[in-house]
Amino acid sequence: MGELLSTDKELEKVVVVAVRTPDILESTVNEHLDELEFLAETAEAVPVKRFVQSLTMPDNRTYVGSGKLLEIAEYLSIHEDISTVIFDDELSPSQLKNIERTLKMQVLDRTSLILLIFARRARTAHAKTQVELAQYQYMLPRLTRMWTHLERQRGGINMRGPGETELETDRRIIRDIIAKLKEDLKKIDRQMATQRKNRGKLVRVALVGYTNVGKSTLMNALSKSEVFAENKLFATLDTTVRKVVIGNLPFLLTDTVGFIRKLPHHLVESFKSTLDEVREADILLHVVDISHSGFEEQIEVVSSTLREIDDKDKPTIMVFNKVDAFSHIVKDEDDLTPATRANLSIDDLKKSWMAKETPSIFISALNKGNFDEFKEMLYKEVMKVHVTRFPYNDFLYTETGEEDIDD
Repeated sequence: MGELLSTDKELEKVVVVAVRTPDILESTVNEHLDELEFLAETAEAVPVKRFVQSLTMPDNRTYVGSGKLLEIAEYLSIHEDISTVIFDDELSPSQLKNIERTLKMQVLDRTSLILLIFARRARTAHAKTQVELAQYQYMLPRLTRMWTHLERQRGGINMRGPGETELETDRRIIRDIIAKLKEDLKKIDRQMATQRKNRGKLVRVALVGYTNVGKSTLMNALSKSEVFAENKLFATLDTTVRKVVIGNLPFLLTDTVGFIRKLPHHLVESFKSTLDEVREADILLHVVDISHSGFEEQIEVVSSTLREIDDKDKPTIMVFNKVDAFSHIVKDEDDLTPATRANLSIDDLKKSWMAKETPSIFISALNKGNFDEFKEMLYKEVMKVHVTRFPYNDFLYTETGEEDIDD
């Protein structure tokens, strides 16, 4: 699996590349590249340059046009300290081959970068098996190319996958490994399903949202626990469950892996049991980073992913987090220009579509801003489900508490 860089090693320098099609705004492309650079930084690399080309559609052979590719190659020849080029889409095996032939350098696409980060973040045997399966499935059609890199044993953010010390060039061997990992995951999934059944009839609440929106911070604030949280993408991979009590009402709160645009299909498949936590939840807390300039797109990414896993029409509370980091440009009273995302206040946002389509709340999980109102809203939603399961419940919890139930 991917190894963490040693602290005494100089971070690798990378460049990022994207294609802008006519249906995408320039500002949107820049936001996507900001995220790609954040992914690279999470993989402990330093982005130093970005290239963007406007095309009707990505080139089938080289993703960008041949002229742009030569421009990138010329830049790399001048800056010899750059080790990797990262593309903001999943590249086909032929695209990878053609690009590497021109650039004569390691090339990663968005999918391989995310897989690398997952490999480094996985801590439990469950998560490691899930990531390992996804890596092998990604490698299979790219076997010759991938194993060439693995043989080099390069450091940095190189796509170090499982089995890198043995040149397993036989596709049959890789398919056998994939088959075994799938069987291993089936066993783990059955164990996880049993664990969920053993939790009884308590109401289940699942935190969902884009990566790095503050789900783990919110769990810590609600459960008074110490779930790992940091300002990096995919800080949490392993599912964490806490038993939480608000007032006299107990329920289970689950923190899940964050979603991201263009989430690799192999990861969605491999993380089936993790996503089962979302499927089997009674209530979803959809956490949104209100301070992020692209939060509306992030909402749609999460919603579409939930639709992909057939999880719809479930009671949901939109939790707009990080109001403490929200900033806007206050419009002058005489300014007649239309209101935009940049000059809306929190009060304006509360009156917008976001606060009308589903139950919504604006909070700061970090500072516990508006937390009492949030807990009251959550209490009412949980109670609606609770009373259907315990209509004659004669026990009361008298104070807020939590209990670890980590998977």
